[in-house]
Amino acid sequence: MTLTRTSATFAPPVMEARRWLEGVQFTDDRPLINVSQAAPVDPPPLALRRAMADFAVAEDAAHLYGPVLGNAELRSELARQIGAHYEATVDAAQTAITSGCNQAFAAVISAVTDQGDEVIVPTPWYFNHKMWLDMSGVRTIDLPTGPDLLPDPEMARALITSRTRAIALVTPNNPGGVEYPAALVRAFFDLAQELGIYLLVDETYRDFDSRSGTPHNLFQQPGWEETLVHLYSFSKAYRLTGHRVGAIATGSSLLSEVEKFLDTVAICPGQIGQFAAMWGMQNLQQWLAGERDEILDRRASIAENMPKLESKGWRLLGLGAYFAYLEHPFQIPSDLLARRLVAEAGILLLPGTMFMPEGDPDGKRQVRIAFANLDRAGIGQLFDRLQGLSF
Repeated sequence: MTLTRTSATFAPPVMEARRWLEGVQFTDDRPLINVSQAAPVDPPPLALRRAMADFAVAEDAAHLYGPVLGNAELRSELARQIGAHYEATVDAAQTAITSGCNQAFAAVISAVTDQGDEVIVPTPWYFNHKMWLDMSGVRTIDLPTGPDLLPDPEMARALITSRTRAIALVTPNNPGGVEYPAALVRAFFDLAQELGIYLLVDETYRDFDSRSGTPHNLFQQPGWEETLVHLYSFSKAYRLTGHRVGAIATGSSLLSEVEKFLDTVAICPGQIGQFAAMWGMQNLQQWLAGERDEILDRRASIAENMPKLESKGWRLLGLGAYFAYLEHPFQIPSDLLARRLVAEAGILLLPGTMFMPEGDPDGKRQVRIAFANLDRAGIGQLFDRLQGLSF
C-alpha cells in the first residue's frame, strides 16, 4: 500500500487499548476496572431523553438537513451562555455548531493551515489533536511541560517560526487534568495576538472546572475574535457522546472558512443532538451542577487515595476534571505496563506513551487514569489494585 499521511498516523489509542482485552477473562470478584476513556457511560437524564424522543416524533425537521454552521436558536443560546460564563459579549455569528469537538478542531486546523505549516502543542498532548495534525500534513511542534504539566509561554515563543499558524491548549487538560491559571492562558493569548497567530483553547471539560467564577478573561479582550478560537463539547455536560455535538466560538470571517470544511464533511450537525444540547442548556443547569459536584468529589477521592501509591513510589502529576495523570515507579515502560495491568490487575488505562512524542522518556514513566465513571468505592478498588503491584 502506498504510504499516505493517514497510514503514517498512529492507530486510535482507545481502540488499540480495547484490543488488549481480547482473550482476557475477568472474574466476578475482580471485574475489569476500565479507566481508559474519558466519556460518560450513562445515558442522558430521563427528562432529556423523553424530550429528544418527542422531538424525533413530532418535528419533521428532526430528520432533515439544517444550516451548515448549526441551528440559529442553538447558536444564539450558546453565545448567550458563553457571554454569561466569561462575563463578555459574544454574538451568535461568532459561534458554530459541529459534529463533536474533535470535528471542531479538525475544521479549524483545516481553515488556518496549509501542508507544511506548524502548530505548537504542549506535551503530553491530546492524541486526537496530534492525529489530525499528522493526517493534515501539519507539523506538530512539541512544547514540553514541567513537573506541574503547565506550558511556558516564553518557551513557546522560542519555537515560533514563519510557518507557525497556531498554539493549541486544552484546559482543564486532557490528559493531565490540570486547570490552566487565568494569567497563563492570558499570556498565551497576548503572545498569539502579538505575533498574528491563532490561539486554540479547547475547553471540553470546562463544566467540571473546580474553580468558581470566570476561568479566564480572553473573551473580554478587544478584538478577541481575531486571535481566539474557543472549542467546546456538549458531550460531557449532557452525556451526549453518541450524538456528537461540539462548538466553536471565534471571528465570523474564520467561521466562513470553517463552513467549507463542515459542508464537505458532514453538511450539518445532527438535528436531534442539537435539540438535546439546546434543551440541556435551558433546562439542566441544576442537574449539571450536581454532575460537577460528583466529579469534584471523585477528584477529591483520588487525592485522598494517593498516599497509598506515594508510599510505593508513584507520583501524582496532574488532577482535575476527568483525569489523573501519574508517574509510575517501575522499571518497565508504561506501554508494556499498561498491557500487563489488564491481565495481572484487571485494569485498563492508557500509557503516557500515547500522549507523547515517540521515544520521549517521560511518556514511558506516565499513565492516565480517566476516573469519571468510577464512584468512590471503585476508586478505592483501583488504588488497592495499583498499590499491590510488583514488577
